[in-house]
Amino acid sequence: MGLTKQYLAYKPVSSFNIIASGRANVSFVTINHVVGRYVVVAAAEKVLVWDMRIGEKVVEFVRDKQEVTFLRASPDQKLLAVGYSDGAVEMFSFDSKQSVCSFASHRSAVSALNFDLLGLKLVSGGLDNDLVVSDVVAQTGKCRLTGHTAPITQVCFMQRYHDVVVSSSKDTQIKFWNTETQSCFKTIVDHRTEVWGIVLMRNDDFLVCATADTQLSVYKIASTTDEPPSTTAGALLPEEESTVSPFRCTAAGSIQRAGHGRTINLVSDANGQVLGCHGTDRKIELFYFCSQDESVKKLTKRLKKLNTKKSNTEQDDAREANVRQLALADEIKRLSKISTPEKVKSFDLILGTRNELRICCTFLKNLVQLFSLDMEAKNAEPETLYALQKQGHPSEARTVSFSSDSLAIVSGSAESLKLWSRASQGVLRTVDTDGYVVSTCFVPGDRHVLVGLKSGQLLVVDVVPGEVIERIDAHEKELWSIILTPDKHGCISGGGDTTVKFWSFELINRSDGTEGKILSLLHKNTLKLEETVLNVRISQNGKYIAVALLDTTVKIFFIDSLKFYLSLYGHKLPVIAMDISYDSTLIITGSADRTIKIWGMDFGDCHRSLLAHDNTVTAIQFIPNTHMFFSCAKDGKLKQWDADSFQKIVTLPGHLGEAHALAISPNGKYVVSCGSDRTLRLFRRTEEPLVLQDVQEEEREELENATLATGEESAVPGLPGLRLPSKKTIGSEKGAENILECLEVSKQYEEEGGKGPLPPLMFAYSATNTDDFLLTVLSRIRASDLEESLLLLPFSAVCELLEKIPQLTIARKDHTELICKVVLFLFRVHQKPIVSNQVLLPVIQKIVPTLQGTVGELRDMVGTNLHAAQMLQRELEENDGCVLFRDATKQRMQRDRRRKRREASKRKFLQIVK
Repeated sequence: MGLTKQYLAYKPVSSFNIIASGRANVSFVTINHVVGRYVVVAAAEKVLVWDMRIGEKVVEFVRDKQEVTFLRASPDQKLLAVGYSDGAVEMFSFDSKQSVCSFASHRSAVSALNFDLLGLKLVSGGLDNDLVVSDVVAQTGKCRLTGHTAPITQVCFMQRYHDVVVSSSKDTQIKFWNTETQSCFKTIVDHRTEVWGIVLMRNDDFLVCATADTQLSVYKIASTTDEPPSTTAGALLPEEESTVSPFRCTAAGSIQRAGHGRTINLVSDANGQVLGCHGTDRKIELFYFCSQDESVKKLTKRLKKLNTKKSNTEQDDAREANVRQLALADEIKRLSKISTPEKVKSFDLILGTRNELRICCTFLKNLVQLFSLDMEAKNAEPETLYALQKQGHPSEARTVSFSSDSLAIVSGSAESLKLWSRASQGVLRTVDTDGYVVSTCFVPGDRHVLVGLKSGQLLVVDVVPGEVIERIDAHEKELWSIILTPDKHGCISGGGDTTVKFWSFELINRSDGTEGKILSLLHKNTLKLEETVLNVRISQNGKYIAVALLDTTVKIFFIDSLKFYLSLYGHKLPVIAMDISYDSTLIITGSADRTIKIWGMDFGDCHRSLLAHDNTVTAIQFIPNTHMFFSCAKDGKLKQWDADSFQKIVTLPGHLGEAHALAISPNGKYVVSCGSDRTLRLFRRTEEPLVLQDVQEEEREELENATLATGEESAVPGLPGLRLPSKKTIGSEKGAENILECLEVSKQYEEEGGKGPLPPLMFAYSATNTDDFLLTVLSRIRASDLEESLLLLPFSAVCELLEKIPQLTIARKDHTELICKVVLFLFRVHQKPIVSNQVLLPVIQKIVPTLQGTVGELRDMVGTNLHAAQMLQRELEENDGCVLFRDATKQRMQRDRRRKRREASKRKFLQIVK
């Protein structure tokens, strides 16, 4: 067998330029007990925590290549729940910076997430119309709630009723769910349009809903044990409230927004005092929900103004205020609105201890801004505290280039040019171009950059001061391509006005009369063509110039005489990108017909045509001094090819949207690409050898793993309505395979009498007997995949597993919880066949008392340990005179403060009397 050709692997270094994605929300987080300074945002497939004061990234969380769609921090600020476009929910820890657990909850993107008051339960809503309640502690799903007929827009737990979840959807309905009974007990159907958001205010006293109009609907929530506020409110109900519901929900009125269009986001602070909303315009409106005492005071003042003619005392007014029903105007106060520089994509707000309200906003133009508003000051205007905008382009980067020393990267977007450090991925310079950048190129010496605009202008940018030193009207239409000549004394540009122009570099005196000279371009020659020029390339030997035209051909001319040499035709659509090899023997062309063609420069013959991508090829470039090249396309993928063997070497992790351009460093060690997900992605060549056969095998395995072997649905005969709070994944299929393999190996080992050498699989799991082997296999299955794995087992395997349970329970009491979980799930799913199977009757008769006894022992042990720990705590507190826990310390300090205040007030009173 001959030697296989080896290549060196390119690995991703980082992605930069993106500050915040527009698809996900923004949220305040607390790090090191500092509140209101750190915000967490989504950045394509990453999650970033920004320090708004210094404008730097503090933490970065990464999962797989899936876009982040929703973020929510837990109430104790220790965990971060992240929803992804594939329906998964990942939990990250702020302390360890690692993933804690993962829930495969939905079949499509996650659209809403929320924790309960204590952070023990998490509810998620998805575009698959379902709600899933998950147990954060047990790391498993609790239940799936189905009933909505359109994607979920918002979901939250009620604080006063811990088992109640409220959800809104695009089906115009708001539903109240009981997680214990897993059913909907109340539905609000008052709205004619989609409900875009809901929020519970003032400890569940109010429910505010946002719809497609300019009004916010407000509902008042009151316990059924309380008396109805008035007969008029009671008359709103067509019939007596259902006995299932623990509260009444009556329409209290509406809030008229000042903004236009539908309400996009509805957000409240953690205590439900301040409500913020924004529509399709550039303003955020804020409302303050007064406390009960403040509302009564407002009502008293209002009534006092109305009853000025009557001589009533303040006590009578207060009594009247208590009797009458409070109006919505008494309970809600409008605050100053915040005008924003761009259309708001999402925002979050937090109320500080000194009544300072902080609002953090993300915008479509890759920008994060932090505002502050003083709640105590009258007619206070919001002020901008910090903004993150210099760390990235406001719009998508369309072109990238490397400097000759491979240390700097330049990127251009619709309004600016940025110079980046390749080592730190930080911004070095930002230059406003006043035009759409479509092509860039470093001038020899790396001090200047040539920039081609969509308007046809050619800019000369000096990167040291970061300014445009000359604007040349080079072309009448788009300047699609700029390339240096091989002698580095000039450049060539190709534009949409069907011309290719030749320029030479000149040093001229400054126009302002100061000393020194500046770089300029002198027009030398023009090549006129019949079609729009899309790309221009020069061979390294300086003989030929290749021009890609809109008529799908590539024409090659002699560079000295500009006489026609060859025409390359064969593409069905125009050639967008091309490149010539270092030895001037090959030319590669990438087209909108998704193919890459490799041609010989001698005769113009096509060596090979490769169906390279699933969409238009946007950029292609040879690695210097090799016949290998990279290509990127609108399918977002970045691929490496060998032009000699015509084989694909590897596919690199690309962009989430389209890939617009790529550049390879002159030393061939680095590759950078830009795309529609607003990221610049940098890759570095490693010393790791890459064998083609291994890479192809890995890609085949990835494709196989992408499709589930047992299908998407988890169906059980006899249980058509089974709705598990999880989704079948590759992990659950592998878990089921491992259980079946374990049962088979254990059966063979026991048939041999349990003597002789251990089977290799048992040895690999470090198990000495079959019980330990089974328990190790079960415990290694991820908690969120366990139910799906058990569901895939055939009934014969279920019977074998149940037969092992009694002995397993007695032998391994340290895994009682896991054993109980397995047994209860199997009983619930396979109840009918288990009941009808007489063989399993003695097994069940053994399982029930054994498990009951073991669970009782475990409960007694936990209770003993708990009370012993409490006793030790009391003894330590008595001996040391200190309180162990911080919460208790806080309570004690608050009690001391109240006592001192009471004593001070008594002293003042005594002084006054005296």
